[in-house]
Amino acid sequence: MNDTSLVLSAAGRPVGRHVHRPELPDRLSPRPYLHPVTTLAGTPVTELSPADHAHHLGVGVAVPDVEGHDFWGGRTYVRDQGPTELDNHGAQRHATFREAGPGGFVEDLRWTAAGSDLLAERRTVAVVELTYAAWALDFTFALTNITARTLSLGSPATNGRPGAGYGGFFWRARKEPDAPRVFTAGAEGEDAVHARPADWLALAGANWTLVFAGATEDTRRDPWFVRTAQYPGVGSSLAHRDRLTVAAGDTLVRRIVTVVADGTLDRAGAAALAREAVST
Repeated sequence: MNDTSLVLSAAGRPVGRHVHRPELPDRLSPRPYLHPVTTLAGTPVTELSPADHAHHLGVGVAVPDVEGHDFWGGRTYVRDQGPTELDNHGAQRHATFREAGPGGFVEDLRWTAAGSDLLAERRTVAVVELTYAAWALDFTFALTNITARTLSLGSPATNGRPGAGYGGFFWRARKEPDAPRVFTAGAEGEDAVHARPADWLALAGANWTLVFAGATEDTRRDPWFVRTAQYPGVGSSLAHRDRLTVAAGDTLVRRIVTVVADGTLDRAGAAALAREAVST
């Protein structure tokens, strides 16, 4: 670990870098992120600030609307107006590591906007070794409202843009000439899996597969946000249709375990690794 980043390892190989003190412009809503993340064979499965969405930062947590403050980056969706450039960006600031090493970390952060701390986050990330060709990233975030009032979390969907309920955990995947395949236990294709809950969801590229699994009851209830045609990305939807409120002093917790596998998995293989990763 150095002053800005920590390297994560599985099976004796580096598989991810957590950048906890990034130097980013305000417009990108500065926040810690994981990039690059790779398979055990070394294939990259994340992108950082790609040309199509400069505010997509590998793997992390991002919410487009916390009491009107943007912790996602880029433009803000304004009802009856559309995507709009606003000076409303917040930042997630690293406070300290409670634990840190190649097998994972426990990190404290502050979500700050307009000079005030709104949320305190405890982020717990662990590397789980599964097979000779797969490992898992166990990612938990706990957001505590540290203000004296109820905070409201929203999304472009809650602000008037149908189908854009993104916000929470988000993984910007590797973009390739062909769009990746996306499937769950009972559905296949972006239209069939987007905005729907599922115990697990797989995104398969040319020679890699990511399997996202909710590891708590609340996490499994959140619909998945999925893009494959425009760009490859998977995330959770904390505010899919309605705004999500967090009372003063309360804590919101979500845990997602992501299998990172070499090769392309079928349904049976994805389901088996998802079960193993969540139970480990």
